Amino acid sequence: MLMPKRTKYRKQQKGRTRGNATRGTRVEFGDFAIKALQTGRVTSRQIEAARIAITRKMKRVGMVYIRVFPDKPITRKPAEVRMGKGKGSIDHWAAPIQPGRIIFEVGGNVSEELARASLRLGQQKLPLRTRIVVRPDYTAQ
Repeated sequence: MLMPKRTKYRKQQKGRTRGNATRGTRVEFGDFAIKALQTGRVTSRQIEAARIAITRKMKRVGMVYIRVFPDKPITRKPAEVRMGKGKGSIDHWAAPIQPGRIIFEVGGNVSEELARASLRLGQQKLPLRTRIVVRPDYTAQ
């Protein structure tokens, strides 16, 4: 599971994820990518599940690039605990996602059909509406 090695502060406030992404919006490393169409949070478990689904479908052909990192700690209080007594302990890590953000990329020696099929499986593991996009200067081999 992805998580930071160390952080300056243990806990964070919830915050708001507004507007469209300004960084990480172009396909940089691969030829095909999953792009977010809505705001949300993707947990480290969801990122790992999508990564496994994509790599299994591709059968070790090509490369998979993860373009997001879960660096936001999400806290939770235990079940059946009364209100108050401070903030809960860290439950999991998540990556805040804005519309337009590239989440996964697929590149290397992989056909367009296989790339689209594997990214479609990865899309199903994510809690956001997403779209498969192609690098603008991509030409089929």
